[in-house]
Amino acid sequence: MGGLGVLVSGSGTILRAILEAGLPVAVVVSDRPCAALDIAADAGVPARLVKRTSFGADFDRDAYTQDVVDALRSHGADLVAMAGFGTVLGKAAHDAYPQRIVNTHPALLPAFKGWHAVEDALAAGVKVTGCTVHLATVEVDDGPILAQEAVEVRDNDTVASLHERIKEVERRLYPAALRDLMARPGDREQGAPPS
Repeated sequence: MGGLGVLVSGSGTILRAILEAGLPVAVVVSDRPCAALDIAADAGVPARLVKRTSFGADFDRDAYTQDVVDALRSHGADLVAMAGFGTVLGKAAHDAYPQRIVNTHPALLPAFKGWHAVEDALAAGVKVTGCTVHLATVEVDDGPILAQEAVEVRDNDTVASLHERIKEVERRLYPAALRDLMARPGDREQGAPPS
């Protein structure tokens, strides 16, 4: 088993939770310089910066996706965890890792898909939101759900306060869901969805 490839873009709090859970991280890949790369280096985990150089209409998503896949494969990653990764990958990633890319989302999917889930939940006035761990698909925030946990929305919540409580759940729920997937290598190797 090659282990876990973790895709990062930010502070690395999810990566830290994955490492602290003792999961076998083979490589950390980032699309931009960020604190998560330092966390990987401090943990002795190989870290690769596959820098995204364009955020405009000229961005070649297919070529960039292939560079990320190559970085993951070069370190033998056999399962991929998106941990706040800021770039949507193209079809080549899902072809290379069929039903083996996992994502976490700060809402109870299918509600509040997209980048502004916490803001959208507050704007909608819901009393409960939460965290979802799911298999990533080409369609963003649309894959099979692996785990969910509810988080109460309080009357005095701000985006920051609510998001922090969701992150507390995420840092526990995500490593547990990844551990469960990694405990079933036969399913993963055959590309079958988790039962």
